[in-house]
Amino acid sequence: MDFILSAVIVLGGIALVAAVILFFCSKKFAVKEDPRLALVSEVLPGANCGGCGYPGCSGMADALVKAADAGSLDGLNCPVGGADVMTKVADLLGMAMANTEPKVAVVRCNGTCQLRPRVTIYDGLRTCSAMNACSAGETGCGFGCLGCGDCVEACQFGAIAINQETGLPEVDEEKCTACGACAKACPRHIIELRKKGPKNRRLYVRCVNKDKGAVARKACQAACIGCGKCAKECKFEAITVTANVAYIDPEKCRLCRKCESVCPTGAIVAVNFPPRKEKPAEVPAADSVKQPMSSNVEIVKEESK
Repeated sequence: MDFILSAVIVLGGIALVAAVILFFCSKKFAVKEDPRLALVSEVLPGANCGGCGYPGCSGMADALVKAADAGSLDGLNCPVGGADVMTKVADLLGMAMANTEPKVAVVRCNGTCQLRPRVTIYDGLRTCSAMNACSAGETGCGFGCLGCGDCVEACQFGAIAINQETGLPEVDEEKCTACGACAKACPRHIIELRKKGPKNRRLYVRCVNKDKGAVARKACQAACIGCGKCAKECKFEAITVTANVAYIDPEKCRLCRKCESVCPTGAIVAVNFPPRKEKPAEVPAADSVKQPMSSNVEIVKEESK
């Protein structure tokens, strides 16, 4: 009996000493969490899409709090929550938030089934990453959309879908949050985040084919052939031709649409613009209209009388 009592006393003493040590260690090495982190996390949408560039909304909240301590929130943006969420976060942290223009995902490929016919059949895992890793795809274009839908699987908001008639992904502007998940999932980098533009109007080159003109045109009838006509037509130096393909800089573009008119393959796309007005037929000037010979003869006779 004394042995059992002694064991209980010894074990109780060890437990008491361990508890005291743990208590002091927890106080000494405690990591204090900024209470603002929880408040900012509640404001963020909780999508954890990674579109902000951080690992989930908790990572974004931590970055926002640190940026507020540094004195500026510039460069930080939640694509899902948009301006409304960022304004709430800025108010919560007592900071001013710079206005950021909303963006949307655009698919820079116009190689539909009619414009870019199949030249082979792929028999393997039906994912864009797998097809791109082992072949150039089922068409002659080694740069265009593969149409397997990796971007569709990556989108958490149902904002992108494959059009069964064209074989190309289409973006729903109303649902797109510009998180960038679809762009990251595309192995050929044909999806780009661009500014929505005023009245949701924008111009971009719907092609990324870097082959020379004749080769690109043979693979796809709507391919950019790198002729440079659009760059010569642009007065704002918004268009550059690099590696046989044109690119429109959204920061410099003034949406005049002159480049669209001169593109010989229709590779430049204008979104949400009103239809162009047809030019009226030219009417010849009155002075240039010649009177019939008979009328001239009658006038001469009347003057002679």
